[in-house]
Amino acid sequence: MNDKSRQTSPFEDVPDDVADSARWLRPDMVVEVEYAELTDQGILRHAVFKGVREDKEGRMVKLEKQPENPDNTTTVLGVMISNADRVVFPDAGCTKGDIVGYYEKASDRMLGLAGSRPVSLLRCPDGRDGDCFFQKHAGKGFPDGIDTMDLKESSGKTEPYMVINRRAGFVAAAQMGTIEFHTWGSRKDMLEKPDRLVFDLDPDEGLSFSDVKEAAEAIRALLDRVGLDCVPMVTGGKGVHVIVPLRRTAGWETVSVFSRTVASYLASKEPERYVATMSKAKRKNRIFIDWLRNDRGSTAIAPYSVRARKGAPVAIPVSWKELAGLEAANVFDMGEALKRFDKPCPLDSIPARQSISLDVVDKLEHFMGS
Repeated sequence: MNDKSRQTSPFEDVPDDVADSARWLRPDMVVEVEYAELTDQGILRHAVFKGVREDKEGRMVKLEKQPENPDNTTTVLGVMISNADRVVFPDAGCTKGDIVGYYEKASDRMLGLAGSRPVSLLRCPDGRDGDCFFQKHAGKGFPDGIDTMDLKESSGKTEPYMVINRRAGFVAAAQMGTIEFHTWGSRKDMLEKPDRLVFDLDPDEGLSFSDVKEAAEAIRALLDRVGLDCVPMVTGGKGVHVIVPLRRTAGWETVSVFSRTVASYLASKEPERYVATMSKAKRKNRIFIDWLRNDRGSTAIAPYSVRARKGAPVAIPVSWKELAGLEAANVFDMGEALKRFDKPCPLDSIPARQSISLDVVDKLEHFMGS
């Protein structure tokens, strides 16, 4: 077999954990492999090497194809969905078909809020309890529903980022095992001008949801003093996002500095309750006011995205009055989320006419100095 060995991979994309221990051969040897199934990503599941087939040549072998119309295959918004009965959330009895069905119904609203933005996907092809990974760059073989845009990163390198421009994109992502959608704070047509600012309130273990709600109200009160409206969103986890819709006038640096200043001010005024740094040691018994979501390239969970957490909760924008009555940030499941689509989204209650103007900055500086 030595004459068959090679130093480099014959494949374009190889996961690091595979490449580290792989032994590569020239792709002209035929072997027999027994496997349970071919996953949506073209990976053999439970593969077993049975032996070398010297009676066949490589050019005679073709990849086995799934039947064109297997019993568990359907089409949703023009996207072929396979293995719809695969369980994604064992604790909730939620299947891949349930996830696809939810995103089909949520796609109109999500397109308005999360569409036309660089998006990162949290994919769990084997379900929530399997291996999950984030993906922000488009790969070969992606469904047509997911578009791409070339984006220059801070390193100077240009990479193809995913962007969803149509309803089918959310369904196509779900077909690939996506559970969560995380988006930039700007849209592709004005990438350097954010249209929203996000404060992510992340409580330390042991703090109550009441503590988180009080923190959200503190940020709301400060923003109101400088002339900015905001909307809360329960994240489906432990925290709350305070979202500030913006007119697209200020750049990333202005938005980032403003959000850092607000977070740092609150942390300095009540250091026993809040912290504005990522240091784990300093976050003990405190709420981390995460302003880093407002840097270029950073993402935040998209409104109405399912979360890869126990019970399949959904991130839901709510009114301030409704937030006051909630007992946790993960109280909405997909069924509850769908009921809300008959009513306007709270995020649409604030016209994007406000901005981080010189007047707003002056008011903040005056307030902090008073």
